[in-house]
Amino acid sequence: MQETLTISQELAHLRLDKLLTTQFPAYSRTYFQNLIQDGCVLVNGLPSKKREQPHEGDEIEICFQITPELSLEPQNIPLDILYEDDHLLAVNKPPGMVVHPAPGHPSQTFANALLYHCKTLPASDSLRPGIVHRLDKETSGVLIAAKSYEAHHKLIALFAERKIEKRYRAICLGNPGDVTISAPIKRHPTKRQEMAVVPGGKEAISRVRVLATNGTLSYIEIYLLTGRTHQIRVHLKHHQTPILGDRVYGSSQANQKWKALRPLLHAYEMELLHPISQKLLHFQAPLPSDIAEYSSFPVSL
Repeated sequence: MQETLTISQELAHLRLDKLLTTQFPAYSRTYFQNLIQDGCVLVNGLPSKKREQPHEGDEIEICFQITPELSLEPQNIPLDILYEDDHLLAVNKPPGMVVHPAPGHPSQTFANALLYHCKTLPASDSLRPGIVHRLDKETSGVLIAAKSYEAHHKLIALFAERKIEKRYRAICLGNPGDVTISAPIKRHPTKRQEMAVVPGGKEAISRVRVLATNGTLSYIEIYLLTGRTHQIRVHLKHHQTPILGDRVYGSSQANQKWKALRPLLHAYEMELLHPISQKLLHFQAPLPSDIAEYSSFPVSL
């Protein structure tokens, strides 16, 4: 697991080991000292020392190492399977399910369920066997995984080459209109858990189409041309039509008013060529109830 942190003015000139402890309080200072010693912490791409004092604007890359509390065990967790063969599996992930173990979520993940279901899986690392992409914890919908080493390698390449089409459905505030949002995204300069539209960030393009609206809320489809972390949520915030229920990028007032308990975002469709047979595959995950109840707005575009 990797994290990238851009040093703010407030963090500048703290010792590196102390700085990391303040930003990642779940880990001890000794833990970070060991990471630094093992070369797992880079400052502007270079190995560092624990006494180093980064400057404002420096970029810190942290490669977290697996600790004893993080291990992957098979768990009998039901999966809503959309498609399965010898090489891959597609499921409809429910909201609330984490894709793979991480600090704060050591078990009950999709990876735990996948390992139980498949018994053996190709591993990119010991916590993410078969995992080729991810959805945020509260995002529901189509999620695929590899069951063979050949499929694992080829699926990763398909995602990297943007040869997999992904369409999402969401409920957002206001009416964004039919628009292509092209705005670069990178990690927020001071809030390490968030992404933001920032000049110099990675190219990010989302096409938005309004399916129905009542003027206050809209039921929309989003087609991703790129796959940046939190891309849809960040782009819709940037467009001033954030996703309903989003506690990070949305409106707390609107979330309370509409009693939205999670970002109403759903990975609705995925289309790709089978990595082995080259057969065209199309997966569609039915809308969850919390989005479906809003999907029949009168169309007043």
